[in-house]
Amino acid sequence: MATYKEIFGTNIEVLASDPANPVTGQVWYNSTDNVVKGLAATTAGAWATGGSLNTAKARLGASGTQTAALAFGGENVTATTESYDGTSWTEVNDLNTARRLLAGTGIQTASLAFGGESPVATDFSLTESWNGTCWSEVADLNTARNISGGSGLYTSALGAGGFNQGVPVTEAKTESWNGTCWTEVADLNSARSGNMSVGDSNTSSLTFGGSGPTSALTESWNGTCWAEVGDLTTGRQCNSGGSGSVTAALVYGGEEPLGESSKTESWNGTSWTEDTDLSTARSSLGGAGTSNTLGLAIGGATPSSTTATEEFTGAGAPLTVTFTDS
Repeated sequence: MATYKEIFGTNIEVLASDPANPVTGQVWYNSTDNVVKGLAATTAGAWATGGSLNTAKARLGASGTQTAALAFGGENVTATTESYDGTSWTEVNDLNTARRLLAGTGIQTASLAFGGESPVATDFSLTESWNGTCWSEVADLNTARNISGGSGLYTSALGAGGFNQGVPVTEAKTESWNGTCWTEVADLNSARSGNMSVGDSNTSSLTFGGSGPTSALTESWNGTCWAEVGDLTTGRQCNSGGSGSVTAALVYGGEEPLGESSKTESWNGTSWTEDTDLSTARSSLGGAGTSNTLGLAIGGATPSSTTATEEFTGAGAPLTVTFTDS
C-alpha cells in the first residue's frame, strides 16, 4: 500500500495546534489532541449555533460579516447596539434615537442605520452613521419609512421600498446615499415593504421578497434602474435575513402565509436554489455576511423575540475534519 508521502510527496506534519491558514487537502497530526486532522470542503450548506444576543431582538437593523457584525434597534423600540466577534455579542453604545423596523448596512466598524418606526407608530427619516465607537446623526432620508431594504456601505448605500404610514402606502421609492446625503433615484418595479436587500454599493444591489402581498419577486439594481430577475422559490415577507452580493446571495427566514419560515435559499446571479433550513424558524431577523457561503442569522421573532444567532457555512466552504479509524 502506498504511503501518504509517496502519494503527496510530504510527510504528515506534527503540530501542537491546528495551522492558522491550512489549504484544502492538507493533513496534519495535532499532538495536543492526539488526532489526525485535515481541511476538506463542505458538500452541503449547514447552520451552526452562534453566540446568543445579550438582549432578545426582532425587527432590528444589522450589518457586517459572519465574524464581525453589528445589531441595533429592534422590537420594544430600543436603541441598544451589540457587536459580534464570531463567538459572542458585546453591548456597545446605543443609537441616538430608539426605533424598530429600521434598515442597516455597512461593516462592523462603519455602518448606517436609517428609517424605522417610533413607539407611537410614526415613521422616521433619521439616518445615523456608526464609526466603530458611537452613532452620529447625519442627513435624513427624503421619505420617512419603515421596514425597507438597505444595502451597500456607509459611504455608498441604497434604501429601497418600505412602508410609509403617513400616507399610508407601500413604497416603490429608492434612495441613494453618497456618504453625505440621500437622493431619490429610479423606483422599484414592484412596490413592497419588508423586503431584504444585499449589495456592495449604491450602484449594485439585489432586493427580494416583501409584502404587498407576500412576494417572491427579486430585482437587481445596476446604478440606474431596477430589473426583475429570478423569483425566490418561496415568497416571504417581514424582513427575512440576507447576506451577500448581486451575484452570490443568501436569504433565510422571514414569514410565509402560514407563519415563520426556516427556509434558506442561495442565489448564483441567475436563480435561487433551496439550501439547508435554519434550526429555528423566525421572521423579522437581522442578517450579515458578504457571500452565499457565509451568513449570520441574528435574533428575530419565533413569534416572540429571540436571542438566537446561527452561522451558515455553504457548500464548498473550508471545513476542518478529524479522522477516526471507524
